[in-house]
Amino acid sequence: MQAVLIHETGGPDVLHYEEADRPEPGDGQVLIRVQAASVNPTDWKARRGLSETRLPAVLGRDVSGTVEVSRADGFAEGDDAFGYVAGGGYAEFAIASADTIARKPAGLSHEQAAAFPVAGMTAWQALFDRGAIERGRTALIAGAAGGVGHLAVQFAKLAGARVIGTGSSRNRDFVLGLGADEYVDYTEQDVGQAVSGVDLAFDTVGGDTTQALVPTVREGGMLITIANAPPEEAARARGVRAELLVMSPSSEQLARIAELVAAGEVRVEISEVLPLTEVQRAHELSESGHTRGKIVLTV
Repeated sequence: MQAVLIHETGGPDVLHYEEADRPEPGDGQVLIRVQAASVNPTDWKARRGLSETRLPAVLGRDVSGTVEVSRADGFAEGDDAFGYVAGGGYAEFAIASADTIARKPAGLSHEQAAAFPVAGMTAWQALFDRGAIERGRTALIAGAAGGVGHLAVQFAKLAGARVIGTGSSRNRDFVLGLGADEYVDYTEQDVGQAVSGVDLAFDTVGGDTTQALVPTVREGGMLITIANAPPEEAARARGVRAELLVMSPSSEQLARIAELVAAGEVRVEISEVLPLTEVQRAHELSESGHTRGKIVLTV
C-alpha cells in the first residue's frame, strides 16, 4: 500500500509518501480501506517528537472508509465506517478496533466523517463528561473557530448553555454564526478582564491562554485544557478546578455526533481538502494555529 511515513522526527519535510506493508487486523479489529483522513495537532506534535512515537511511524488518528477485512462483531466487509485509529490513518489501509469506530451514516461524505472523530469526542467529553454543561450554564470556548472549538460551541448551544467564544477578529462572524452568544477578540481585549462568572472555561489553545482563562471562571467552576498543563495553583486560589483532558475513544459518542451532523444540527467546518500526497502542506497549515475547522486528506 501507499502511506505517509516518518523515519525521524522534525519538520514537515520528514513526512514521506512511500510504499509500506499493509497491516493485518487482529481479533476485534477491522481493516479499513481509507477514503479520507484528517489532521490533528497530535499528528504534528508526534512528527516533531513532542510525544513518544515508535519510528518508523504512519501518523493519523481520524479516518473514514470502507471495511476491507473484519475480525470484529458488528462490522462486515463493505461496510462504510469511520472513527479513531491508534495510528496509521495517513495510508491506503488502516486498522481500527471495533469499539473506536462507528458505521458512517449514508448522509455523510467520507471527508465529513473523517473530520470530526478526535475533535468531536474531545469537545463532547470536555463539555459533558467533565464539564457537566447543561441548560442555564455558561461555557467559554477559547479557540472557538478551531477543529475542537467550533464543535464545542455547537454542542454547548444544543445543550441549552450560554456560549462565549474567543478568537481573532477574522473569525468573529463565523463563531457567532455557529450560535455563540458572545465573542471576545483576543487581539483587542483581555479575556480575563472581558469575561467573568462562567461555569466552564474550555481551553483548546494552550500557551499563555490557559492561565489567562482562570479569572473568567466562577468559584466552584471548572477549567479544562487539552493543550497545556492545567494551572492548578492559580485555579485553587480562586476555588476553581483545573484539569487536563485526554480524550478516550467511544463508538457510542461517535455515532451520536454523526447523527447530529447527518441531521444538520451540527456543522463540520472543513477549511482544506488536500490529497494525501500533499500532507506536508497540510501539516504546515495545521501547525500555523490559524486554521478554521479541520484539514482533510483524501486517499
